[in-house]
Amino acid sequence: MLQVDNLNVYYGAIHALQGISFNVNEGEIVTLIGANGAGKSTTLRTLSGLLRSRTGSITFKGVDISSMPAEKIVEAGISHVPEGRKIFAPLSVRENLMMGAYSRNDPAEIQETLERAYRSFPRLKERAGQYGGTLSGGEQQMLATARGLMSKPTLMLLDEPSMGLSPILVEEIFRIIVEINKQGTSILLVEQNAQMALSVAHRAYVLETGRIVLSGVAKEIADNPQVKTAYLGV
Repeated sequence: MLQVDNLNVYYGAIHALQGISFNVNEGEIVTLIGANGAGKSTTLRTLSGLLRSRTGSITFKGVDISSMPAEKIVEAGISHVPEGRKIFAPLSVRENLMMGAYSRNDPAEIQETLERAYRSFPRLKERAGQYGGTLSGGEQQMLATARGLMSKPTLMLLDEPSMGLSPILVEEIFRIIVEINKQGTSILLVEQNAQMALSVAHRAYVLETGRIVLSGVAKEIADNPQVKTAYLGV
């Protein structure tokens, strides 16, 4: 579904991604784990067209999207739920969700997707008329994720969905991620909570200072002694 080959990304003189290559197959949850500054968020921002790679290619469903504008990438079927949620605080929950459907034209299909989002996130339906900025942190993360679903993506890029949440809410967010995946959406997950990420993912890649240093089945990565020491606190 997604194939990334030899991606090199720079911030000025800083070589942020150094020739990384990886893939996401249809139906998978794939996670990128690594320390702060490893290049995880940069990877997602490059995939969604917010950053441009200097060299390398990004192929999605057989089409090279490396130079495609961000809005066209959304239309192609990739949705990015950014770090920090980035909801529209002065808009209602429903208005935030409808902003996620801006690339779609069929009102009946949009309404159907909205109802699906409300089924996955019942709390958002209860707060449909409430301003986004008045929601709790957990509810804002639910809103950001649900908004990402509104473009009806086949691949979701999730950046740090558990950041700043209580342990109970972290479990709920990850339960929802698994549910979204079971409903047919592939997921590329960037997550500081490596233990939770590896528990739900099919495969994993470990990033260190812009390079992939380890990859494999998520359970095997979780059992790797170096990973246990560096990321799992074991």
